[in-house]
Amino acid sequence: MRLQSGRGLAAAALLLAATAAQAAARRPNLILFLVDDMGWMDCGAYGSQYYETPNIDRLATQGMRFTQAYAQPLCSPTRASLLTGQYSARHGITSATGHQPPQPPEFKLLPDTASPNAPLRMPESKNTLDLSHTTLAEALRDAGYRTGHIGKWHLGLTQPYWPDKHGFEVAFHAEPSPGPASYFSPYGVTPEGAPGGRRHVGTITDGPDGEYITDRLTDEALRFIEQNRERPFFLNLWHYGVHGPWGHKEAYTAAFKDKADPRGVQGNPIMASMLRSVDESLGRILARLDALGLAQDTVVVFYSDNGGNVHSNTPDDEKGKRRPAGDPRLADWRKWAGERPPTSNAPLRDGKGRLYEGGIRVPLIVRWPGRVAAGATHDAVVGCIDLYPTLLELAGVPLPPAQRVDGISLAPALRGTGGVAREAYFTWFPHLVPGVAVRQGDWKLIRRFTERPGDYEGLYELFNLKDDLGESQNLAARMPEKVRALDALIDAFVKETGALYPQPNPAYRQKAGAAADAPPPADPAQGLVPKGCTATVTAEGALRVEGAGPSPFLGTAQVKGRGPLTLRLRARSRAGGPGKVQWVTGDQTDFTAPGQTAAFTLAPGDGWQDVSVTLPVAGAPRIVRLYLPADRGPVELGAIRYFAADGTPVREWPFVRP
Repeated sequence: MRLQSGRGLAAAALLLAATAAQAAARRPNLILFLVDDMGWMDCGAYGSQYYETPNIDRLATQGMRFTQAYAQPLCSPTRASLLTGQYSARHGITSATGHQPPQPPEFKLLPDTASPNAPLRMPESKNTLDLSHTTLAEALRDAGYRTGHIGKWHLGLTQPYWPDKHGFEVAFHAEPSPGPASYFSPYGVTPEGAPGGRRHVGTITDGPDGEYITDRLTDEALRFIEQNRERPFFLNLWHYGVHGPWGHKEAYTAAFKDKADPRGVQGNPIMASMLRSVDESLGRILARLDALGLAQDTVVVFYSDNGGNVHSNTPDDEKGKRRPAGDPRLADWRKWAGERPPTSNAPLRDGKGRLYEGGIRVPLIVRWPGRVAAGATHDAVVGCIDLYPTLLELAGVPLPPAQRVDGISLAPALRGTGGVAREAYFTWFPHLVPGVAVRQGDWKLIRRFTERPGDYEGLYELFNLKDDLGESQNLAARMPEKVRALDALIDAFVKETGALYPQPNPAYRQKAGAAADAPPPADPAQGLVPKGCTATVTAEGALRVEGAGPSPFLGTAQVKGRGPLTLRLRARSRAGGPGKVQWVTGDQTDFTAPGQTAAFTLAPGDGWQDVSVTLPVAGAPRIVRLYLPADRGPVELGAIRYFAADGTPVREWPFVRP
């Protein structure tokens, strides 16, 4: 053997160093493995003792498991946030409407009116992801990544909004996409431009009869990985499972038919079967990465788009309706699952489509061998908005300067070099059981938009999740200062994101029994009765009060709390002037009796001002009158709120949020 010269050894060393540096500089592959409707407790890694998910559980031992990760209550908003890094309040996709036709440019997401039975005009969701966004796929594609989307899309029904228009060079999907026409081939898909009259269109093609869609998506994902093994790639693998129509392999389902859950909370064999197929998909992906020598160079993110479904196919489904027992569409469900819901999120409360933890807390696992500590857990509050900046930072790709990003990069936490510093995390959901939630530390506040007895306890619900993970104790009445502090964060969030906040419905008819053909009387003041004045709603949603006589006021019998009370008024008045509040209790009729009047002053100007007035009410008011200086000029009201002495909200009229 001939020995190399000193110069040759040095050259070899330099070559090895350059090769090592080149390997170290190689950008990692990125795989976002998204499951549909998988709840926080739907795998062994998070505590299930019924479902069998060995590959998901093994992934958790190889990467970092986040214990307080959040998604939106429904899927399309989460998917849009993953691709934009934005809260749903900002990107505008707030409900699962991605399978609906695109709205025309003139469409108003906050309608001018609503049903006479509705006190508020509720905002609607966008049906498509705006092309103006720089999506995660576009940012990675422009940095040299090969990008592929495989599976459910649900962000645009028509071709101008399909994945290939949002940065994905390879796309394998079908529309409309709440769920496939069938989980088994033939899938009911007509490729674009092909003859046929099947219900779905897209790029999915039929396989052999009986082929399972979860397996087929995995086949396509493996093909994408094989074809791009020599260059960095971003694979968006978004499964249809475990969403309806709940197609399942009966051989798998039968294996769970008689299995018992030691916790006594889960037990649906159809869901167990579908999760087994999803778990197998993950296992096949991980095995192929190993076989190709790509595991060390690949970041794998395992995530779900919303909490587990606990409403469908049960007597109390998400729409309050139940299909007839003989409905053929439920025959298979009844055969295997009986009356069981798809899953249980216990100990979390409720499920998909709700703001409680069961609807929004989901599994999140990130694996990057050698870079992310194996078997680590992290209890930071994180969510779907964070994966956009996280994956870009891990890939060494800067944030696109034109894209507004609400999320925080989790890269320091994953690398063990830092934490997740955020003041609060928000969930905006003006649908189904509408409201907005804020999470700060151990505390969570839910603000509802309207009173709906039976659905929740009051307009505000406050929980300490460290002590009460099941959200069983509403602390709002006992901790008014905490409610006010978190409520202020929500106000700032609404203002900063431009959220379309519900507004008064001018067609609202409070009392039933009017003639069916009679036009509903407008009630822009939401039950406040104008005397000596008129009340209209501005384009901004404010209540505009204009004097039509002496001593104009708004009267109400809807302030039911016992005194003393506090009135907090948000108003603006160019003319300004004195105002006052008067009340009577019990059988009283004299509003001017001593001690039953509290005065205040509105400063003149064009800006909003906040006024607080203490009302020394003895007992509970029967009628309250709010006198305004509307005889001097119009007064606009942004909000009227009454609070008890301990700070508990008694009654509010939120005409405009800051």
